[in-house]
Amino acid sequence: MDYKKRHKRLRLLIKKLNSERKRQAKKTDILCNDLIAAQRHFIKKLNTINFTANFYESIIGCTDLNGLLCTASSLIKEKITDANISFFLREAESFELFMFYSDRPVTIGKQRPEDYFSPELVEDICKANKVCTIEDMFAMGLQGNLNVLNKISAVTIPLGLFGSSLGFILIYDRLENKLTADEIDDIYAVTCGLSRAIASAVRRPADCQSRPAEGLGQAPLKAED
Repeated sequence: MDYKKRHKRLRLLIKKLNSERKRQAKKTDILCNDLIAAQRHFIKKLNTINFTANFYESIIGCTDLNGLLCTASSLIKEKITDANISFFLREAESFELFMFYSDRPVTIGKQRPEDYFSPELVEDICKANKVCTIEDMFAMGLQGNLNVLNKISAVTIPLGLFGSSLGFILIYDRLENKLTADEIDDIYAVTCGLSRAIASAVRRPADCQSRPAEGLGQAPLKAED
């Protein structure tokens, strides 16, 4: 075999070797990415389990509604810093509104976001029985200036029990502190146990000493941090 043939064969072997190296490197990258993704997913699940376990442990023994919602609100605020939280709970012919503000309450002019929730909108959100974004709320009839309301990050999380709706949680903050999907998923994970606790909680007479909440007619304002 002359020199030219040997040189050509050597180049082909080197080209084949480089191609194989690239193929193996690509497989390695895919495997590493899959391992990293799996690790992130595992850590997220572990964080959700830890949050859920701590949440349920903390609400055990809360037998009155106001105390239960105060505790639940504090736990949610530990998860979502500066969150403003309101519980819209269904009654026979109306709703009760429990409001827990952060140290940075959000206002729209002289009003709070809760003031824009009509009884009809609250009912539609309950019937939807799903996590609703601000866009979903507008589609259901949320009234107000779209440009102004779009400056807040807001979501409603359903409170369901055996297929029926007890109401929902409204969580909101300024747009720069946009609520993340992981935060929403973690709160949604505890709603089953929280809904059971709400259904069992006693509405004590002291809870009824409240003023009407603007925008909801008969719905009373229950508590504020």
